[in-house]
Amino acid sequence: MKKILSIVIVLFMFMAYGCQQQKEQKQQQAPPMVAPGLSPMQIEQLQTAAKMSPKSAQVWISLGDALMDSRRFGEAVEAYQKGLELDPKNVNARVDLGTCYRGIGKFDKAVEEYRKAIKIDPNFPNAHRNLAVVLAFDLHDTTQSVKEFNKYIELAPNAPDIEAVKHTVGELTAAKQAGK
Repeated sequence: MKKILSIVIVLFMFMAYGCQQQKEQKQQQAPPMVAPGLSPMQIEQLQTAAKMSPKSAQVWISLGDALMDSRRFGEAVEAYQKGLELDPKNVNARVDLGTCYRGIGKFDKAVEEYRKAIKIDPNFPNAHRNLAVVLAFDLHDTTQSVKEFNKYIELAPNAPDIEAVKHTVGELTAAKQAGK
């Protein structure tokens, strides 16, 4: 039993490290909505780890990351919810939960999660950017989306996607003015 537990712990550490590196890479890329997924076997291993450690927020969040990256958004929502029950102030997980809600078409829930993340950490750039994307392209709230994109620009002026975001703000602003 100790040997099995040791193997699971080593496996978990490996997966958590890999997910953290993936998360850091996702934050440097734009948009973070699409990333290469893990193999089904790796996801199965994370599911096993979650069953063996149901009180570990990090295991649930790592599972959510893997499922989200595999575009299995509905399952990822469940994993993130369990992780956030244990670690409700985890801003990365809350933003990723919002992204998963967007992935299953629950735009209001996505906005709710992004706003919760901003309440926890008002200076978390990706929460503002992702909120702006949903507001602009899903809910068609140009005024609020431009405000959120501008906050992202303010918080992350050197982000790799900053020129694309500025271009988007220009297009949204021009479209709003043309519609008046």
